[in-house]
Amino acid sequence: MVIAGGSGCGKTVLLRSIIGLILPDSGSIRVNDQEITRMNRNQLFEIRKQFGMLFQSAALFDSMSVEENIGLALREHTELADSEINERVCEKLALVGLEGAEKKKPAELSGGMKKRVGLARALIMDPKYVLFDEPTTGLDPITSDAINQLILDTQHQLKITAIVVTHDMHSAFQIGDQIAMIHEGQVIFSGSPETFQTSDHPHVREFTESLSINRRIS
Repeated sequence: MVIAGGSGCGKTVLLRSIIGLILPDSGSIRVNDQEITRMNRNQLFEIRKQFGMLFQSAALFDSMSVEENIGLALREHTELADSEINERVCEKLALVGLEGAEKKKPAELSGGMKKRVGLARALIMDPKYVLFDEPTTGLDPITSDAINQLILDTQHQLKITAIVVTHDMHSAFQIGDQIAMIHEGQVIFSGSPETFQTSDHPHVREFTESLSINRRIS
């Protein structure tokens, strides 16, 4: 599911609300028929274990190695031995195409590599749902396409539900089964990529026309 829209329209706020980092002023958020907005701190911690999140900037801890960044949740929330944690870290790094990067620090990584490490960390607890906040922001077109393909590959291989926030419509059409568009905090469209491209809503048309212009320029 792709959540599209311009900067400041509420996309990231929506993601943070889904996992209880922000409480809405009104309305309902349900995960597996559980109401998020009425949960206490401990209940939220438990429901968040079903989620992974790839942040826009990857949000890696600079002082930690790649291995330590990815394995942090396992060390905090499980009783697994270090050998088992290391094995799972290597497994997830292989999944995102970064075998052998365990000992590197974030400063040694390119933007695309940081996103891959962030994705490996998001997957380390084997979540049911993964939230992607602007996964291709700041990346060149070739790296963006590689990240999009990685999202598709991991979603299909692991059978997860992926919710992707983006203003990059090229990415949205590349990965989306469904697209919802937000404008000024309201969902103004929800449907398939095909119906999105033929919508006569003025704000939707503005996005599809900007994509066509960008394609002609490139």
